[in-house]
Amino acid sequence: MACARVPLDEQQVTEPGPLGKEHTLPALHPTRKEDRCFVPYKSPPEDGSPAEVEEFMEHAKFIVEDLEWLLTLPHDKFWCQVVFDDSLQRCLDSYLRQAPRGLDLASLPSSPAVADMQRSVHRAVFLTFLRMATHKESKENFLTPAVFGEIIYENFLFDIPKILDLCVLFGKGNSQLLHKMLENIFTQQPSYYSDLDETVPTVLQVFDTILGKCGLHSEGATAMEPMKLNAHKQPTAMAMSQQDLVDLILYLCDSTTTIHAFLDIFPAACSSFHSHGFLSRLTSFYETAVPDLEKAVRKRNFDDKGLQQDLWKRLSHSCRKMVETAHLLLHHTCLQPILEGGENMQTFAEELLQHFTSFLPEKRFLSDYDEQFPIADDISLLQQALPLIDETRMSYLLQGVESAWDSVGRRRPHSQARHQGAAGGAGAASTGFKFQEARELEGGEGLRGADAMLDVPGKGNHGVVSEGELESLLTCIRDLLPDLGEGFLLACLHEYDYNSELVINNILEDRLAPNLDKLDRAMPRPVKEVLPDVLDVRSNVFDDDEKGESVREMLNDKKHIAEQKSRYQAYETVVDEVVIQPGESAETYGLDDDYDDEYDDTYDMGQVGANDLDGDSLLNRRPFTIPQILRKGNKPELEEEGEDEEEEETLQNNVNRDQFVQDPALLRERAEARRAAMHQRKGFRPEQRPNNVVGQAKGQGQTQETLIDRRKKEANKSRGANHNRRNMADRKRNKGMIPS
Repeated sequence: MACARVPLDEQQVTEPGPLGKEHTLPALHPTRKEDRCFVPYKSPPEDGSPAEVEEFMEHAKFIVEDLEWLLTLPHDKFWCQVVFDDSLQRCLDSYLRQAPRGLDLASLPSSPAVADMQRSVHRAVFLTFLRMATHKESKENFLTPAVFGEIIYENFLFDIPKILDLCVLFGKGNSQLLHKMLENIFTQQPSYYSDLDETVPTVLQVFDTILGKCGLHSEGATAMEPMKLNAHKQPTAMAMSQQDLVDLILYLCDSTTTIHAFLDIFPAACSSFHSHGFLSRLTSFYETAVPDLEKAVRKRNFDDKGLQQDLWKRLSHSCRKMVETAHLLLHHTCLQPILEGGENMQTFAEELLQHFTSFLPEKRFLSDYDEQFPIADDISLLQQALPLIDETRMSYLLQGVESAWDSVGRRRPHSQARHQGAAGGAGAASTGFKFQEARELEGGEGLRGADAMLDVPGKGNHGVVSEGELESLLTCIRDLLPDLGEGFLLACLHEYDYNSELVINNILEDRLAPNLDKLDRAMPRPVKEVLPDVLDVRSNVFDDDEKGESVREMLNDKKHIAEQKSRYQAYETVVDEVVIQPGESAETYGLDDDYDDEYDDTYDMGQVGANDLDGDSLLNRRPFTIPQILRKGNKPELEEEGEDEEEEETLQNNVNRDQFVQDPALLRERAEARRAAMHQRKGFRPEQRPNNVVGQAKGQGQTQETLIDRRKKEANKSRGANHNRRNMADRKRNKGMIPS
């Protein structure tokens, strides 16, 4: 088989021929393709009839099984199947064309089995494209980068339309993987950049086509194409058939969503769109076409109100995506280079200001753009990056933005959002229609479309509206959605900070918060409890006497005292000592006989109480001692105690004042001296064992007692002779016996 560390395009394989003879051929060869027929994809049925659902499930199951088989093939077999199997490419292309987009998923049947099968197909197709975009799977399985670029380009495994569809279908949740895929494709095959440059004029033609269908003309369109003689006879958005209007809005929604998804996932393409003047054409189209299309959707009579709501939702979504696309182009071509710094910051800043200046005549677009991406923030960024920028020009731009808001009859949502919402509701109710008036008077929230839930205000910041304003908001929503109950609408308004337009958008798009989805949509308005008038209620001094009696009974109840009595009886008996009988241990009585590190063994060697005449140990109860204040007739004992205190005070004063911590050996020596003096005064003489430091003759060994005595002598030899002269001299000096 294939050799290790050799690219697939250079590998040779040996296989048996038709006559049994082995022959050698390249690893990528049509004869190595497996015979397998991949069926094309069909989207799930909309009506959800049992027969169509069963057909879809069976069809989709074949696709999933075939693609999973393909993904399990080894590296060489996989690429042979991908390059030479036309049925596989037809299957993948059919999914890119017919798979439901984001806004189409809401119209699919709610069957869990259908949804699970659609997700399985979606995942298998994405993994197939992901492997097709990878030229190196491991150190052993890889293609030469140049050959990989040639294979995918010459065999049309990827092209610009396919890449656009991949972005719009798989961009949500897989943006990082898609970005790496596209980056690898464009890096290994730079010819795709040339194809992209040729595709941008075709994308711009989408705007011209929509304008032409509406009987409009874009000022930014190229003048090379002459105007047709019957151009003035083109039907407008109000006059065209309902089906043509539906197709036109679906076309606009799909195009704007796809362009935005591509530029968002692959920002390197922004320069190609920017070089063709895409931004100016986009703003001109927005200003010209959007008002006519909105007017057609809200003014025309639709037999199916659900269709009218769906068209408005898609048109609002398209407006939002166009504004976001304009921001992407400005960010990646102007703002990002300014943030990164460099020598050409002034050039990029000038280009950005020119674009903002070109927005000033487009009042509708400018107000919608400023609502989502405040221009004042970008100008503040420029002022921080370039302190020498012209302040007069900045002021002119900001005044132009204010003028745009005024010209469309709207106010900024962050300046007086609550009052604008109430005014918008009243205006919509008075005109008898819903869409445009509410959108223009409530701060333009309508353009948020399918992504409105991303801008839901946080809970806990709900505004307080008056009764009249609340009624206006309810009337505005009920005019558009008369089947909903006022109780349900009140809950929605409270959830979304009394923003009626946000409530409408989220209801139409079925993107309400989970707690609202559980409510009954026909829930009536709760009946407000009417409190009785104070003057109609008479009271006297005998009211609530029953409550007073119950309080007195509670205070007289002493049951809790009896309950606590048994708890404290356990503390009445105190045992001073426990007598351990023969044959028992301390553990028998729960006592711990283990060694304690903190035990003070100072008096262990003193044998205190060992020679008492009565034979009682000091471990017994301590005898009664008369306090010193009551010992009036025992003066000698007081004098002895006084001498002890005087001696202790003298020793304490003998401490070197510059010594921070005293010598422990010296402290032990003083304690021992005090104990010996005390024992001498009381007539106590401890047993003296004769010291035997001499021991036996050398070479005969020494006993354990001799070794212990020698260690004691060595440790205590400083007590006598001339080893304590310094301390005794200090003691005499402290008593005044030696002049300083």
